[in-house]
Amino acid sequence: MPTHGSASGPAFASLTADDHVTGEAVALDLPPASLGSRIGSGLIDIIVTVGLLVVVILLFGIAVLQTDGALAHVALVGTMITVFLVIPTTIETLSRGRSLGKLAFGLRTVRDDAGPISFQHAFVRSLVGFVEIYAFTGAPAFFSALLSAKGKRLGDHAAGTYVVRERVRLQLEPPALLPPHLASWARAADMAALPTGLALAVRQFLGRAATLDPAVRHELGSSLAADVAAYVAPPPPPGTQPHDFLAAVIAARRERDGARLAREAAMRARLVGGR
Repeated sequence: MPTHGSASGPAFASLTADDHVTGEAVALDLPPASLGSRIGSGLIDIIVTVGLLVVVILLFGIAVLQTDGALAHVALVGTMITVFLVIPTTIETLSRGRSLGKLAFGLRTVRDDAGPISFQHAFVRSLVGFVEIYAFTGAPAFFSALLSAKGKRLGDHAAGTYVVRERVRLQLEPPALLPPHLASWARAADMAALPTGLALAVRQFLGRAATLDPAVRHELGSSLAADVAAYVAPPPPPGTQPHDFLAAVIAARRERDGARLAREAAMRARLVGGR
């Protein structure tokens, strides 16, 4: 993840356009998987697939050894379809985007909108994958992933998917307390909702401020306070320290969000109870 902060001080995690955050502060860390991990997971899948192909061909070969050539040809085609298309599609569909190679490297295939893939996505990836990986020895897949910003092979472009690392839960510090001397101002001020990345950066700064060098703490606090000030009116009382200002905003927003959620829960309870 990119960082927010000074080169001389600790880094603070923030969000990028590739990240998605749920209401439980779970960050779906969705920058694309590296080319090296894609190659590694792909090699595992190829080895497993080729090994399975050899085993199935041997079994079918023994079964049709005494039959005519036409039946043997049908068996071979059926084997190819099963090994290269049916099995990979089934595995990725049931595992929601994970193959054996991806499982080993901690990767997963998701839709372009970060949602789980369906049978259609898995089928298209397997179908195009047979051509680009096995028919053309992987060259089209390699160069496509190398040139794509999200590391997409041709099958990903056709299916509208890409490969990501697994989700990461953000470890957030305990919520900040409302400074008593700013309580009346904070509860009366007009505060818009902060962007997710800015709110996370402020929370992490407040949780680690005591461990920072005073100069670094003042620099980071002032920078964050300047960003947060655009969402607050009127400004805090003159002489308010950046740390106290940020703590007051975060605490006040938390109180208001909690009250709003409580009102919504009460309304739902009344509606459900009236049925």
